[in-house]
Amino acid sequence: MSMGLLWETLMPSPDLAIPLIGGVAVAALMFVFLYPMFGGDRKTEKRFATVAEGHVNRIGVRNAAEQAANRRKQVAETLKELDERQKKKEKISLRLRLQRAGLDITPQTYWITSAVVGLVCALAVILSFRMTLLMQIVALVAGFVGLFGIPRWFVSKMTSRRQQKFLTELANSLDVVVRGMKSGLPLNECLQIIARESPEPIAGEFREVVEQQRIGVTLIDALERLAERMPLPEVRFLTIVIGIQQQAGGNLSEALGNLSGVLRDRIRMKMKVKALSAEATTSAAVLACLPPGVMIMTYLASPEYIQPLFTTRIGNFFIIIGLLWMSCGVLVMRKMINFKY
Repeated sequence: MSMGLLWETLMPSPDLAIPLIGGVAVAALMFVFLYPMFGGDRKTEKRFATVAEGHVNRIGVRNAAEQAANRRKQVAETLKELDERQKKKEKISLRLRLQRAGLDITPQTYWITSAVVGLVCALAVILSFRMTLLMQIVALVAGFVGLFGIPRWFVSKMTSRRQQKFLTELANSLDVVVRGMKSGLPLNECLQIIARESPEPIAGEFREVVEQQRIGVTLIDALERLAERMPLPEVRFLTIVIGIQQQAGGNLSEALGNLSGVLRDRIRMKMKVKALSAEATTSAAVLACLPPGVMIMTYLASPEYIQPLFTTRIGNFFIIIGLLWMSCGVLVMRKMINFKY
């Protein structure tokens, strides 16, 4: 069928052709101009624009977050370097070790107390067992441990506990300094506020810094002495930051704010590690205490049964071997649960 015949069939009246063609043309024009405004492409473009704008905003927020993270990373790396440098230094004196533990005693008093503890440990072994060659060696070892081991362990424990309290409160004290400096207070006044309002040992250490300044010691020297009494990387970094600000200027409040954030992150990580390793720590303690506990209970229940361990040569040999293996096991378990973070 030709096109003319098809047209005559569909259009019986020529008068309808012009309006029909005009309507089709108007519809085509409307489709061409209005579809991009209300169609899917327009909506897609708007969606792309919205996503792009949000992406730009997220890039800005991400850049700010990355800058803050980089600053904290630099602070953490500096703290690690300072800690490694401190470990390479020479051994400290006994007087400084007692100051770090917060013990207000002299070295002479420390050694007298250590001698008394060693004598008590040796007498406890002598009075508790029959004196054979093995028991004489055990009494000598007990006296040596009481003289050098127990007092040193006690001082080390007191030092660690005091340093932990200092670190826990140091972040809050730095926040006090940051807010005070942003409100217009000088640094010395902020340190005096910490010395008055903070709990121990923060208050005592910063009170010492303030008192040293009053007698003519510079702030940098006073903070260096604080770093000697508190050999923590955070305190050494605080000393370095304030020293640089005193000499060259700079935004001290921002640096102290970053240090405060790093301190809180480290404390949070330590608490998380402690919670996750609590089961392993408890298991290690039970395994370490089980053999000597069983031996003591057996000795109390039936002394004749366990007496050959102390009276015969082969029993003494087994005791020595058992103590060596127990020591190795305790050291291995201690190494396994001593997580680095």
